[in-house]
Amino acid sequence: MNLGAVNLHDWIDELCDVLDIETEVDEGLVLDLSRTAAQCVERIAAPITAYLVGFAAGASGAAPDGIERLAARAQALAEGWDRPADAPDPIDVDDEVPDDSAVDHSDDEFED
Repeated sequence: MNLGAVNLHDWIDELCDVLDIETEVDEGLVLDLSRTAAQCVERIAAPITAYLVGFAAGASGAAPDGIERLAARAQALAEGWDRPADAPDPIDVDDEVPDDSAVDHSDDEFED
């Protein structure tokens, strides 16, 4: 249900409250990066790109200038992207996927 225009700053504030985080968001940077990924790669690449840049920023403890560098790297990759959506990744084309369907992974431990 769309009740009209949304104040993006209000949304960000409320979302941060719900997620129990305190952060500053450069929404212009995120929107520009998302737009570039959508236009140069594929529309559905936009939210994934924004998520992964955010994940990388959080994992590395990046300050605002570090976030800008990460976003610039992602944007450069998107701007140079020239593979159609259905083209295989040339690096992974010949990689065999091992069949471990018979292996019991129920006791496997994973790092957080």
